[in-house]
Amino acid sequence: MTVLVFVPLSIESRLRVVLDLFSAVGFVLVVLGLGVLCLMISMFVRVGHGTLAPWSPTRRLVVSGAYAYVRNPMITGVLTALLGESLIFQSTRIFTWFVLFFVINNIYFSISEEPGLIARFGDEYLKYKRNVPRWIPRLKPWRPGEMEAGTPLPRSGASST
Repeated sequence: MTVLVFVPLSIESRLRVVLDLFSAVGFVLVVLGLGVLCLMISMFVRVGHGTLAPWSPTRRLVVSGAYAYVRNPMITGVLTALLGESLIFQSTRIFTWFVLFFVINNIYFSISEEPGLIARFGDEYLKYKRNVPRWIPRLKPWRPGEMEAGTPLPRSGASST
Protein backbone atom coordinates (compact mmCIF):
# COMPACT_ATOMS: atom_id res chain seq x y z
CA MET A 1 0.00 0.00 0.00
CA THR A 2 2.77 2.42 0.97
CA VAL A 3 4.95 1.63 -2.06
CA LEU A 4 2.12 1.70 -4.60
CA VAL A 5 -0.15 4.41 -3.18
CA PHE A 6 1.29 6.65 -0.48
CA VAL A 7 4.77 7.22 -1.94
CA PRO A 8 3.50 7.95 -5.48
CA LEU A 9 0.88 10.35 -4.07
CA SER A 10 3.50 12.12 -2.00
CA ILE A 11 6.08 12.52 -4.79
CA GLU A 12 3.79 13.36 -7.71
CA SER A 13 1.65 16.45 -7.29
CA ARG A 14 0.08 16.29 -10.75
CA LEU A 15 -1.70 12.99 -11.19
CA ARG A 16 -3.58 13.07 -14.45
CA VAL A 17 -4.36 10.31 -16.87
CA VAL A 18 -4.08 10.82 -20.60
CA LEU A 19 -5.93 8.09 -22.44
CA ASP A 20 -3.32 6.78 -24.85
CA LEU A 21 -1.24 3.67 -25.50
CA PHE A 22 1.04 4.39 -22.51
CA SER A 23 -1.84 4.50 -20.06
CA ALA A 24 -3.41 1.39 -21.59
CA VAL A 25 -0.16 -0.56 -21.22
CA GLY A 26 0.24 0.89 -17.73
CA PHE A 27 -3.23 -0.28 -16.72
CA VAL A 28 -2.45 -3.82 -17.92
CA LEU A 29 0.83 -3.78 -15.95
CA VAL A 30 -0.90 -2.58 -12.77
CA VAL A 31 -3.56 -5.31 -13.00
CA LEU A 32 -0.93 -7.95 -13.79
CA GLY A 33 1.39 -6.81 -10.99
CA LEU A 34 -1.40 -6.69 -8.39
CA GLY A 35 -2.60 -10.12 -9.51
CA VAL A 36 0.88 -11.61 -9.09
CA LEU A 37 1.23 -9.91 -5.70
CA CYS A 38 -2.09 -11.33 -4.44
CA LEU A 39 -1.30 -14.83 -5.71
CA MET A 40 2.11 -14.80 -4.04
CA ILE A 41 0.69 -13.64 -0.71
CA SER A 42 -1.85 -16.49 -0.85
CA MET A 43 0.99 -18.96 -1.59
CA PHE A 44 2.82 -17.77 1.52
CA VAL A 45 -0.26 -18.67 3.55
CA ARG A 46 -1.26 -21.91 1.76
CA VAL A 47 2.15 -23.42 0.93
CA GLY A 48 4.54 -21.70 3.33
CA HIS A 49 2.17 -21.78 6.33
CA GLY A 50 3.04 -18.21 7.30
CA THR A 51 2.65 -14.59 6.26
CA LEU A 52 4.68 -11.58 5.14
CA ALA A 53 4.73 -10.34 8.72
CA PRO A 54 8.11 -10.74 10.47
CA TRP A 55 6.36 -12.14 13.57
CA SER A 56 4.72 -14.90 11.49
CA PRO A 57 7.17 -15.90 8.72
CA THR A 58 6.66 -18.92 6.50
CA ARG A 59 7.56 -22.24 8.11
CA ARG A 60 8.23 -23.91 4.76
CA LEU A 61 10.33 -22.63 1.87
CA VAL A 62 8.02 -21.82 -1.02
CA VAL A 63 9.56 -23.05 -4.30
CA SER A 64 6.48 -23.85 -6.39
CA GLY A 65 4.30 -21.76 -8.67
CA ALA A 66 5.97 -18.52 -9.72
CA TYR A 67 8.70 -19.21 -7.15
CA ALA A 68 9.90 -22.07 -9.39
CA TYR A 69 10.78 -19.45 -12.04
CA VAL A 70 12.12 -16.51 -10.02
CA ARG A 71 13.07 -16.07 -6.34
CA ASN A 72 11.19 -12.79 -5.80
CA PRO A 73 7.91 -12.85 -7.72
CA MET A 74 6.15 -10.80 -5.04
CA ILE A 75 8.52 -7.85 -5.45
CA THR A 76 8.41 -8.39 -9.21
CA GLY A 77 4.62 -7.95 -8.98
CA VAL A 78 5.04 -4.72 -7.01
CA LEU A 79 7.64 -3.45 -9.49
CA THR A 80 5.36 -4.32 -12.41
CA ALA A 81 2.46 -2.40 -10.85
CA LEU A 82 4.72 0.54 -10.03
CA LEU A 83 6.03 0.66 -13.61
CA GLY A 84 2.40 0.59 -14.76
CA GLU A 85 1.58 3.55 -12.52
CA SER A 86 4.45 5.53 -14.00
CA LEU A 87 3.01 4.86 -17.47
CA ILE A 88 -0.61 5.61 -16.52
CA PHE A 89 0.35 8.97 -15.03
CA GLN A 90 3.29 9.51 -17.41
CA SER A 91 5.35 10.43 -14.39
CA THR A 92 9.13 10.51 -14.35
CA ARG A 93 8.95 10.90 -10.55
CA ILE A 94 7.05 7.63 -10.14
CA PHE A 95 9.44 5.99 -12.62
CA THR A 96 12.38 7.24 -10.52
CA TRP A 97 10.67 5.74 -7.44
CA PHE A 98 10.31 2.45 -9.39
CA VAL A 99 14.10 2.41 -10.07
CA LEU A 100 14.93 3.41 -6.47
CA PHE A 101 12.58 0.74 -5.07
CA PHE A 102 14.33 -1.89 -7.24
CA VAL A 103 17.78 -0.77 -6.05
CA ILE A 104 16.67 -0.73 -2.39
CA ASN A 105 15.23 -4.25 -2.70
CA ASN A 106 18.30 -5.57 -4.48
CA ILE A 107 20.49 -4.32 -1.63
CA TYR A 108 18.05 -5.55 1.05
CA PHE A 109 17.83 -9.04 -0.46
CA SER A 110 21.63 -9.32 -0.64
CA ILE A 111 22.32 -8.02 2.87
CA SER A 112 19.34 -9.20 4.93
CA GLU A 113 16.67 -11.36 3.28
CA GLU A 114 18.85 -14.03 1.70
CA PRO A 115 21.20 -14.49 4.70
CA GLY A 116 18.07 -14.83 6.86
CA LEU A 117 16.65 -17.48 4.54
CA ILE A 118 19.96 -19.36 4.59
CA ALA A 119 19.87 -19.30 8.41
CA ARG A 120 16.24 -20.57 8.47
CA PHE A 121 16.28 -23.11 5.64
CA GLY A 122 19.99 -23.97 5.21
CA ASP A 123 20.97 -26.20 2.30
CA GLU A 124 17.39 -26.27 0.99
CA TYR A 125 17.54 -22.53 0.33
CA LEU A 126 21.13 -22.61 -0.96
CA LYS A 127 20.16 -25.21 -3.58
CA TYR A 128 17.11 -23.14 -4.52
CA LYS A 129 19.25 -19.99 -4.75
CA ARG A 130 21.76 -21.71 -7.06
CA ASN A 131 19.01 -22.81 -9.43
CA VAL A 132 16.47 -19.99 -9.48
CA PRO A 133 17.44 -16.43 -10.46
CA ARG A 134 16.64 -13.48 -8.19
CA TRP A 135 14.94 -11.19 -10.74
CA ILE A 136 14.85 -12.55 -14.30
CA PRO A 137 12.64 -15.66 -14.51
CA ARG A 138 13.83 -19.02 -15.81
CA LEU A 139 12.18 -20.29 -18.97
CA LYS A 140 11.23 -23.60 -17.35
CA PRO A 141 10.20 -24.09 -13.73
CA TRP A 142 12.81 -25.52 -11.36
CA ARG A 143 11.90 -28.64 -9.41
CA PRO A 144 13.80 -29.44 -6.18
CA GLY A 145 14.68 -32.96 -7.38
CA GLU A 146 16.29 -31.91 -10.66
CA MET A 147 20.02 -31.66 -11.26
CA GLU A 148 21.59 -28.43 -10.04
CA ALA A 149 22.61 -25.66 -12.40
CA GLY A 150 26.26 -25.95 -13.37
CA THR A 151 26.50 -29.62 -12.40
CA PRO A 152 28.10 -31.62 -15.21
CA LEU A 153 25.94 -34.31 -16.73
CA PRO A 154 27.07 -37.87 -15.99
CA ARG A 155 28.96 -39.48 -18.81
CA SER A 156 27.15 -42.27 -20.54
CA GLY A 157 28.97 -45.31 -21.78
CA ALA A 158 32.17 -44.50 -19.91
CA SER A 159 33.92 -47.55 -18.59
CA SER A 160 35.76 -47.65 -15.28
CA THR A 161 38.02 -50.53 -16.35
